[in-house]
Amino acid sequence: MNRMSEMLHRGDVRGFLHEPEGEIVAGLALTHGAGGSSESDLVVSLARGFADAGLLVLRYDMPYRQRKPKGPPNPSRAGEDRVGIAEAIGVVREMVPGLPVVAGGQSYGGRQTSMIVAERPELADALVLTSYPLHAPGRADRMKTAHLPDITVPTVIVHGSKDTFATTPEIEDAAAMIPAPVTLVEIEGARHDLSPTKFAVVTPAVDAVLGALRARA
Repeated sequence: MNRMSEMLHRGDVRGFLHEPEGEIVAGLALTHGAGGSSESDLVVSLARGFADAGLLVLRYDMPYRQRKPKGPPNPSRAGEDRVGIAEAIGVVREMVPGLPVVAGGQSYGGRQTSMIVAERPELADALVLTSYPLHAPGRADRMKTAHLPDITVPTVIVHGSKDTFATTPEIEDAAAMIPAPVTLVEIEGARHDLSPTKFAVVTPAVDAVLGALRARA
């Protein structure tokens, strides 16, 4: 079990903190997708599940969401979102000194997180990427994979088998580009939103991340 979430506003980082009832085993900085926020169903469900497993979790809004309550991010300002992601990971790192820190996000948030961790591997000890958007629906000719060979931390990818942003074979090929250990969790029947109230998403995601952390210990 975990305590009720509480709001956190530290510098430019804004979100909600989930603290485990018992011993903290790791930290997690978790963010949302392009159309969502830190209060999206999947993000909240994952935050609660990870906190139940002993992780201190910060679910936070990226800078673009802080600027406007609705709508997608501006691609030309994605670099600002990555800066915000790095700051959020740093906040979690300060809260769990000496413990591993996981960074992750849904869709766009996961991609931007993986990009900044590929560039700055010291930020996080592992990644958890849900519904990684390899390409826009119907645009498999424009894969977003250039940075994947630069990822050097254990990575968990949670993928819906009916996700139109990537087929399972495409995700498998992308995962093979990452030189670090990768665990692929496929949610049979799930689409891009993963629908945590409809599909068993949280438990396999948590188990995979805990396994990745144990393997690196």
